[in-house]
Amino acid sequence: MTGRTVVVTGANSGIGRAAARALAAKGACVVLAVRDPAKGHAAAATMTGDTVVRRLDLAGLSSVRAFAEEFTEPIDVLINNAGLMIPPLGRTADGFELQFGTNHLGHFALTNLLLPRIRRRVVTVSSNGHRTGTIDFDDLNWERRPYRAFAAYAQSKLANLLFTAELQRRLTEAGSPVRATAAHPGMAATGLLGHLDGEHPRLHRLRTAIISRFSQSEDDGALPTLYAAVADVPGGGYAGPGGFLQGRGAPKLVGRSRAARDDALARRLWTASEQLTGITFPLTATKATKR
Repeated sequence: MTGRTVVVTGANSGIGRAAARALAAKGACVVLAVRDPAKGHAAAATMTGDTVVRRLDLAGLSSVRAFAEEFTEPIDVLINNAGLMIPPLGRTADGFELQFGTNHLGHFALTNLLLPRIRRRVVTVSSNGHRTGTIDFDDLNWERRPYRAFAAYAQSKLANLLFTAELQRRLTEAGSPVRATAAHPGMAATGLLGHLDGEHPRLHRLRTAIISRFSQSEDDGALPTLYAAVADVPGGGYAGPGGFLQGRGAPKLVGRSRAARDDALARRLWTASEQLTGITFPLTATKATKR
């Protein structure tokens, strides 16, 4: 990875931090794209190698645009890692449901804005939770339906995979050498559910016991992301743990739900995402990025 630049969103904690640490240790210049720069600098202080901290709030399109405009150097790998999991109902600065707006639309906008400078790969972190996800085009932002946090999370994670599939199709059509891949960490012991720490003590103890019994460390949870970022995997490939129910184990290419393989659904979501964000795919056959 020496001489290569990698941008990792949400790199101040969890698998994003673990992936950033591993890449920096192997010689990459790693940009920690984080909402809270203080936490980003604290994470960077634990890493060896070349790291840079830059502010990025995926829950605000103005922040995404500002980050992209200030980033003028080439990027070898973009890792769309940051995400929220089953918070209470919230809205982004632009009025999107918080999980869909952050997990999907924020990364959709960031990727398209940075794409002319990306040379090798775009990795988007999804979840096995995508398997229960559906895309409700009549109410993408949960404005009419009673809010269900996990259903909203599953929709956003399915959107991550549909985005990856359609991005790869467009990259291929444009003649670009960039590959779009995806990954999921299995069950990793991270702080993603930290907002639940105020739950009933008995439920908290039960959740903690289950996670500690069946999960893997954040370093192991980052392995599928690293695999999708640097291994010779095909465009559109999806990496995850190779163990029981893809919960833990060494990374490999894994399957996805039928909905995640629906090309028409992926194109429809892309169009809706363009309409919501006002940001479009920047490449054409005559502007394809070259290695």
